[in-house]
Amino acid sequence: MRETLFNWLQNEINGARCLDLFAGSGALGLEALSRGADHVLLIDNHPQVIRQLQLHLATLQAEDAEIRLGDGLQILAAGPVSHPFDIVFLDPPFGKGLVTPCIEALETNGWLADHARIYIETESDHKELRLPEHWEILRQQKAGQVTSYLVST
Repeated sequence: MRETLFNWLQNEINGARCLDLFAGSGALGLEALSRGADHVLLIDNHPQVIRQLQLHLATLQAEDAEIRLGDGLQILAAGPVSHPFDIVFLDPPFGKGLVTPCIEALETNGWLADHARIYIETESDHKELRLPEHWEILRQQKAGQVTSYLVST
């Protein structure tokens, strides 16, 4: 699915500011850097994950990345950033009901640049993807237990 995602974003990624909200392994954020993103912010709430991400970034000498320890939804709720993001990777842990509140916080708290792209992963049995009225689903794909969306603001 990662290859498909970056094929979807191939014309958007170069020079973009990216937010990897529930970074985990950091695969999406690191891939964005390798494909020409100007800056990536990786957020995760597990200290051991953050330590691993720091090691990866040091090995890659990735100076255009920032790592933040904390709860993704709480960080979004804290308010706007000085430089909004062009691309957001939103793949929170399944079964925790985080997709809709994260979408709302991204929209209302100044995290998104004009015409931002948001990649969203949900469990395939997720009831309904509720998006703000002016957001548009550009692409959608189901693979096994996961449904992914590429959305434009």
